[in-house]
Amino acid sequence: MFNPFPVVIADYRRNRLLVGITLVLVALAVAIGVAVIAQERALRQGSARAADDFDILVGAPGSPTQLVLTSVYLKLQAIPLVSGEVLARASTARGVRYAAPIAFGDNYQGYPIVGTIADFATRGGMLQPASGRVFASRGEAIVGAAVPLAIGATLHPEHGMHHDHDEEDGDEHAHEHNLTYTVVGKLPPRHNIWDSAILVPVEDVWAIHELPSGHTPGSTQIGPPWDAGQLPGAPAIAVKPESVSAAYGLRGQLRTAESMALFPAEVLNDLYSTLGDVRDLMSLLAVATQVLVVVAVLMALLVGFLARARQFAVLRAIGASQRYVFVVIWLEVSLLVASGAAIGLALGYGASWLLMQWIAPRMGFAMPVSLGIEELRLAAALALSGVFIAILPALLSLRKPIAEGLKV
Repeated sequence: MFNPFPVVIADYRRNRLLVGITLVLVALAVAIGVAVIAQERALRQGSARAADDFDILVGAPGSPTQLVLTSVYLKLQAIPLVSGEVLARASTARGVRYAAPIAFGDNYQGYPIVGTIADFATRGGMLQPASGRVFASRGEAIVGAAVPLAIGATLHPEHGMHHDHDEEDGDEHAHEHNLTYTVVGKLPPRHNIWDSAILVPVEDVWAIHELPSGHTPGSTQIGPPWDAGQLPGAPAIAVKPESVSAAYGLRGQLRTAESMALFPAEVLNDLYSTLGDVRDLMSLLAVATQVLVVVAVLMALLVGFLARARQFAVLRAIGASQRYVFVVIWLEVSLLVASGAAIGLALGYGASWLLMQWIAPRMGFAMPVSLGIEELRLAAALALSGVFIAILPALLSLRKPIAEGLKV
């Protein structure tokens, strides 16, 4: 006897229940760890990509996290306004490509309307409309890729939260303004919450809320240069520096008693550290689960192989060597554990992908799910442990003399 695989396959067929339980236990242990690691990485990468358009954020003194969540991810909350003086100073500072006010408060059928300047809509010329053009006058709008409005469509901004319930539900309903916007362009997909935004001249948003337009009264101009004496406040200012060195200088200049300036990446790093702590805890639990699974699998296999002592004694009685029997048992165990680890790797990836399909629309940005070296290392470690786990039942099954094994 030289080929152990026919015996291994026959044993698998005879012991389907034990094989199935072993595969399920190992697969679940690996899948939990893979899902935790893959989801955390996807969330980190997706949130970082969503913040790429915001080099420096300026806002009124307060919570940096809230400023980032409101401005970058459009998790709209009432935040204090940074004064028009800060916007005027940022717009004319050396090393600034553009300083764009970001004004919220209105929506159209649940799609947020954001008042800003044309430079922000094109990200300083880096982003060209997929169709149409950028707004060039009051009353025009350019929409994100996910907004179901065609070029030429008109819309009325609504103030307040939009709901699809009847009035008797008691929910706050949007109140329509008299202003009408005409869609003149559509942006390409950005795979973040800004795909659902409607961008309009900030002067219109200020006018709707009965604020100065930033220009001489009666002027129809949009965007900079501003009239500093006519500039109202804004929830946030997105500053695009001309260079990395200029960015650090601008952040320092715009950090004053009346404003805070930050790199969104700094705030995200703080959030990532918290996520990292949670991931470490979940990873520890996953490791603990794997240890318990290894113990459970080992005990189940030991019981199973000891119960089949007669089968292995018969193999030896008909001429099979101890080495051959050892290889059969070792292969049965190690292949089971390795197969379970491979199945768990696929299950973990699939579970993470499905979960991200549910989470991404709620978070407002795409989260790329992929398998990295950590997940592969996790599955490989458990598969390798199977190689060593297999040695113990193989040795124990050979300890009994052939005669004693035949009596069982």
